[in-house]
Amino acid sequence: MIKKSYSKTGRVCRVTFKLAAEVEAEKAALCGDFNEWDENANPMKRLKDGSFSTTMTLEAGRSYRFRYMLNGDKWENEWEADEYWPNDFGSEDSVVRV
Repeated sequence: MIKKSYSKTGRVCRVTFKLAAEVEAEKAALCGDFNEWDENANPMKRLKDGSFSTTMTLEAGRSYRFRYMLNGDKWENEWEADEYWPNDFGSEDSVVRV
């Protein structure tokens, strides 16, 4: 799930990324264009219900590729993403438009 909250000026957007508990992961990280796909840059917080969440502030007027890294070895897409774009690895990346 993705929740967007724009600043009063509209120049930036706080985006909350939430990953459902059904992924059954021990840890999750948000990776994408905004952090050079670094799985250590944005670890997600595990919530009491087993889901994961993190919030980032992104520049508005852009689209960003991203995926979730689960347990350090499995990629997961956001199935409620704004779009999906093919990547160089034969799969697709989730895309959020802000």
